Parts: sequence; structure tokens; C-alpha cells
Amino acid sequence: MSRIRRHTLLRRPARNAVVVGTAVLAAALTACSGGSGGSGDAKGGADISGAKKAEISVNLTGQQAKAGEPVKVTLAGGKLQQVTVTDGKGGTLAGKIAADGRTWTSDRNAAPGTTYAVEAKDDKGSTAKAGFATAAADKVNKLTLVPGKNSTVGVAQPLSIVFDHPVKNKAAVEKQLKVTTSNNTEGSWGWMEDYSGKTRVDWRPKEYWKSGTKVTLNADLNGVDSGSGWFVRDYTTNVTIGKNQVVKVDLDNHRLKVYRDGAVVKDIPVSGGTPGGDKRSWRGKAVLMAKEGTINMNSETVGLGDAYNKMVDYSMRLTWSGMYAHAAPWNSQYFGNTNHSSGCIGMSDANAKELYGMAQPGDPFEITGDETKGPQAVNNGYGEWNLGWEQWQKKSALNGAATSGA
Repeated sequence: MSRIRRHTLLRRPARNAVVVGTAVLAAALTACSGGSGGSGDAKGGADISGAKKAEISVNLTGQQAKAGEPVKVTLAGGKLQQVTVTDGKGGTLAGKIAADGRTWTSDRNAAPGTTYAVEAKDDKGSTAKAGFATAAADKVNKLTLVPGKNSTVGVAQPLSIVFDHPVKNKAAVEKQLKVTTSNNTEGSWGWMEDYSGKTRVDWRPKEYWKSGTKVTLNADLNGVDSGSGWFVRDYTTNVTIGKNQVVKVDLDNHRLKVYRDGAVVKDIPVSGGTPGGDKRSWRGKAVLMAKEGTINMNSETVGLGDAYNKMVDYSMRLTWSGMYAHAAPWNSQYFGNTNHSSGCIGMSDANAKELYGMAQPGDPFEITGDETKGPQAVNNGYGEWNLGWEQWQKKSALNGAATSGA
């Protein structure tokens, strides 16, 4: 560790010494002496007898420091008053001074490929500056957040994160995912393999959201090692929960009803999937993933041979495997009386148009019927509502414990 020798100019008023370096903090040099005592002049001077240098050390040094661990600043003598660690983009690492005043430790880890400046002040007013840079990440992990920023969604919409590369350190990642809500909504993270094969984690409330809830997700992942790549930035999204709207589909009676605040606002005759084979519909609680409008539907893409290939209007996706609610005018003779589709929930053009206008991504579709496939898988769209609360909590990497939005 380097040391800086203090130089003193005799018979001049003393000045605070500021030393710039990576590991040395000069003790305050100003001292008042009164009366005829001391070594200063009549105006008072620096009494340096017995003064000692104070030193700091930073655990990360050089230009290739190891990322992924906290920054720690240690003072050899005296007490730290303030420590600031700033990155090259102007961001700061928050941290805490220990009870004995000797050390300061950042709350978060140093991120890879980042330059940091350290400024420390002791309890006597002296300042030291140090700097270091971390080695660049050999592999970077990124993610996709749903819903997007400033979205308004239905009461069943989970917060969902899909990662570009597998996440092996799930607990370390989950600790950095913070959900805050305007009404202290209880919820939990749950890990799964997405339908695409990628790692995914969703945050689901214990019960459907309350309309009007404000939700913020902060993924403070910069500097976290996923186990197959580093995160090199933080992410955030803000969501508002929209109308309290639930769509109930009774395939035994071939009706779709829209409930808003508990009251029926629309009743539509429908036709679901043909019983007895692969064309059956899924049942359980699905979530409206997206309103896709007019799209091409080809049965070969969902393993049903060449049964159909057509443009379909007012398409509302419910699963990744291809179940939609949509207009199906070619099936009009079956609406309200028979399930005779390839798995989707079909209705007239007029009713589909009206439902499409009312629907919100995130609306729950609660589908019942004896002649169905069963509940959709958790990762086939947003199927987590088909698990009980305790089952869902067990999918958290943090001992299966739920988290609450503050």
C-alpha cells in the first residue's frame, strides 16, 4: 500500500490536505490553538504534534478487477463519514458504513466492463479518491419483460421475464427482482421453462389483481451472474391494472359471458373444440395474451394436418399452442349448440368484433366443459392460475416463500 508524506509549511495557517490516490486518505490537518500555547502564530496555526495519517483500502483495484462482488472500502484509523462510488455513466452504488465506522460496503455488486470512481470522507473532513475498472463480461445475458412499460392490463396478467440464456443461479437473480404495488398486493415468483425452451420466471398475485392497482417491477440485475452470462444493466416496467373484467366460457352450454365488476355485460353464443380428439379445447384459467387482429391460421403449424389454412379476424391469443377466441363465420350453424372447431372458441363476426373491442390483454378466460383436454400447462401462455397458491409458491427459488409488493 502506498503512503503519502505530509508536507507542512511553518508559520502559515494550516489547510485541509486532500490526497488523490487509490488507497490513502490524509487526516485533517486543521487544528486550533489558543492563548500562548501551541506552535502556531497569534492567529492560530496547525498543531501537527501527534497527528497521524489515516489510510483506506479498496478491495477492487486495477483495470481488470473481478466483477460480481460488492465494493468494500476500509479505513485504517478514525471513522468514515461518507463514501460515494460512481460508475462511468453517472450511476451510484448505494452502501452502508459499518457500526464501527471502519468499513463501507456497497449493497450491490460491481458490474462487469465498468469504470468506478471512489470518493471517501472521514470524520475529520479529509477526502481521498480512488478508481478501478472491472473486466468485461465474457458472455452477456439479456431478458424480455412482459407487460411493457406503461401498459394497462387485465386482472390476471402476471409479470413475466424470459431470459436469452439459461439462468442457473435462480435464487441470486430472484433476490434482485422487486415488485412494488400501490396496495400491498401479495404475490410470488415462479420459475419454469418457457414454451420456447428458454428460462422464464413469472410473478403472480395470490388472487386476481384489484382494478386500478399501480405496479412497478425493478429488475436490479446489473452485476449479477446468471450462471451462463452476466447481466450488464437494470430493467424496469410500470403497469396499471385496468377494468375488473372476467370472461367465462361454458363449453357444455356453448356460451361466452363477459363479467365486469361481477355483472354480465355481454353474452355470446360460441362453438368450442370438437370433442373426442386433438381438436378439443383446453379448459381452466387462461389469460388473454394478445389481441392479434387478422392473422393467418394454418392447422399444420399446430399438428392438425391440412384441416385449415385461412385468414381469421378479431383473433385473441390464449395459448402458445394455438388456442384463440376469434370470428368464425364459416361455423355459424354450430354457435350456441355444438362444439365443432379445431380447438378455438369461435363466434360470429359481429360478436367477435364487440368482444375484441372490450377485451384487455391480461383478462382471464375461465373455461369449463366436460369434453375438453384439461388445463393448459403453466408455460403454455400464462397457465399459472391453474395451480393452487401453495403450489405456485413452491416454484419460487427462494425456499418457496412468497414475496409481497410494498
